[in-house]
Amino acid sequence: MEQDYHYNGALTYEDINARLDKDIFIRPILDREKQINAIGVDFRLGYNFLVNIQGREAYMNASRNNVPGDVSSSFSYFFQETRRQLGETFILHPRQTILATSLEYIKLPNDLFLMLYMRSSYSRLGLTISTVVQPGYCGCISLELSNNGITPINLTIGARLFQGLLLPAANQTNYFTKSRKYACQVRPEPSAAVSDKDLEILSTLWKEANHLK
Repeated sequence: MEQDYHYNGALTYEDINARLDKDIFIRPILDREKQINAIGVDFRLGYNFLVNIQGREAYMNASRNNVPGDVSSSFSYFFQETRRQLGETFILHPRQTILATSLEYIKLPNDLFLMLYMRSSYSRLGLTISTVVQPGYCGCISLELSNNGITPINLTIGARLFQGLLLPAANQTNYFTKSRKYACQVRPEPSAAVSDKDLEILSTLWKEANHLK
């Protein structure tokens, strides 16, 4: 039987430690004292990356209105996989976007969600992130990193790059009650935007309006 918790805001150091390894799972935690802070958890940059590259296609097609033979909706064509070891570095160039994951694998309970922010030390270099991890999620945390500055940034694999705030959901919810595109991932995955059902509906409406098959 699940215990009923009540919080007025983000979980504190004491709240997180009370539930860690009971219904909040974060593995590995390399330095518990540094990673769990007053109102959140610091997460580390993982090993695997998908680096955005310019291929033969002129653009990435995030629409269902493509032509036969068009591969621009296959986003994997626009990303190159690479991997680093713990302690190695990765250079993120200006205006470059990479997909990465956290070093940690997490499992959230059904009553908490996670809001992610770049740690201030890295925000000051031009890095930004804003992501919500839903209640019940399991897997490594997906990261979309962009360098918004004008200078390349050399990042260390395993560095505490971003922070997560654990917040209570109004009601318990099960992440797996719906079909999920990115559940339980341990490596970065390209966008699955073109699998959104509303794009298929919009494409059909467009074709009907233009008398296309």
